[in-house]
Amino acid sequence: MSGAVGVSYGRKERGAAELETPLVRGLLIAVALSFLGLFLVAPLITVFGAAFSKGIDAYLTALAEPETWAAIQLTLITAGIAVPMNTVFGIAAAWVLSKYDFRGKSALLTLIDLPFSVSPVISGLIFVLLFGAQGLFAAQVQAYDVKVVFAVPGIVLATTFVTFPLVAREVLAVMEAQGSDEEEAALTLGASLWQIFFKVTLPKIRWGLFYGVILCNARAMGEFGAVSVVSGHIRGETNTMPLQVEILYNEYNFVAAFAVASLLTLLALLTLGVKKGAEFASSLRDARRAREAESEPTVAVIEPRGVTS
Repeated sequence: MSGAVGVSYGRKERGAAELETPLVRGLLIAVALSFLGLFLVAPLITVFGAAFSKGIDAYLTALAEPETWAAIQLTLITAGIAVPMNTVFGIAAAWVLSKYDFRGKSALLTLIDLPFSVSPVISGLIFVLLFGAQGLFAAQVQAYDVKVVFAVPGIVLATTFVTFPLVAREVLAVMEAQGSDEEEAALTLGASLWQIFFKVTLPKIRWGLFYGVILCNARAMGEFGAVSVVSGHIRGETNTMPLQVEILYNEYNFVAAFAVASLLTLLALLTLGVKKGAEFASSLRDARRAREAESEPTVAVIEPRGVTS
């Protein structure tokens, strides 16, 4: 029986090897490269080609426009507020969901995933219905003379809402995969909660946390739907970079529109470069530590023999 199973397994291996012919491998690689070229490389070339179609001077002039510069600043401010908030929330939510069992755990996980299933336009509309002139909290907002909708706070709230699952989901997956044995051991040895987090948990989840922050930052800078609803499209005040691209394109100012779009693309590529650089530095560090561990001399411990009388 075991011989029959071995023969069957060997036939499957030979069949898989026969399928992986150079022609098949070449075809699969060609299909993958074609998709990358069509959906990634070609749009990048188009964006940068249109941005520099009239020269570097026109490109820099378009970016130096006061309204464009204000949109760049607002985008950076929004991401600078939303990303740290989502990072703190993501770590806390992942910690609670991975370390504790409680009633309503599945409901909390569903609520965290809610922005994935809700259209960004609907997300922006929610804040208009809450804080708008006829909204649910309109009286409170007017009493404290706080402007949320068609102002920076509304943009920050909408961006934070559509991006807050990103960090939580990345960190939660890492925490669940690694378990909590080391944290429990540290707790048994008398470590405090903060010591456990900074000395044990954070080093284990650093890459998941890093990826979540990268994704959150990229989505925050490129968010269009929710921000478009709550911003009011006030030039020089509530337009972020994606909204500025839309306005310039609708005005047939293609060079300026693609210049701002290229800047968004450069920010995304810079974020990706930082991610890859950190991964490369980590791999080099791990390889160096492995070499150092191998080069350390091994000390043999000789047990003393018993003395016979």
